[in-house]
Amino acid sequence: MKKILFLIAFFVALSFGAQSIEVKTLVIVSHPYYEKSTFIKALAQSLNQIKNLQIRNLDEIYGTDTRKIEGEKEREIMRGVDRVVFLFPTHWFNITPMMKAYLNETWGNVGPNLWQGKEMLVVSTAAGGSSTYGKNGRIGVELKDVFLPMKASAMHAGMKYLEPLVFDNVYSRDIKEMQDALIDRLKQ
Repeated sequence: MKKILFLIAFFVALSFGAQSIEVKTLVIVSHPYYEKSTFIKALAQSLNQIKNLQIRNLDEIYGTDTRKIEGEKEREIMRGVDRVVFLFPTHWFNITPMMKAYLNETWGNVGPNLWQGKEMLVVSTAAGGSSTYGKNGRIGVELKDVFLPMKASAMHAGMKYLEPLVFDNVYSRDIKEMQDALIDRLKQ
C-alpha cells in the first residue's frame, strides 16, 4: 500500500512539475506600417512580462525588403524554441508580405517535419466584424479559418497547430482585453 501511495505521489508531483516548465517561445511580428500600428504594437509590447520569450519584429529587423530575410539565421533562432507565435494584422485575408517572405526564406526548400514537435500559434487582428467574417459575413468563414494555409504549413512541418487567437472588429477600447487574452494564451 505504501508503494502505491508513493507512486501516486510521485506521478502527481511529476505532473505539477511539468506544468511549471516554461515554454520557450519565439514571437514573429509583422506589420507593414508598424510605426502607425495600434493593436499589433500594443500586443507585442504586452509580451515583455512573459519569461522565455523572444520577439523578432521582421519589419524593424529587415525593413520592407522581402529579399533581406536571412533564412539560415532565422532557422537557427527557431531551432531553440518550443513554440512559434505569428503576430500580424490580417492583410487582405492573409498574412503580411514580410511574414510570407519569412516563411519562404526560413521554411522553404527544407522539407517536411522541419519543426517536429513545436507548436504554432497564429495571433491576428482585423477591423472587419460580423459583416465580413462568420457564416453570415461576406466571406462566409470565421477569421480564424482564413489562416488555413498556416495550419497546412504547420502540419507539413510536423508542428502542433494551436487554435488561432484572433480579434476582429477591433477598437482601441479593447486593447487591454486583447493583451490579457494573449498573455493568458501564452501562459498555457
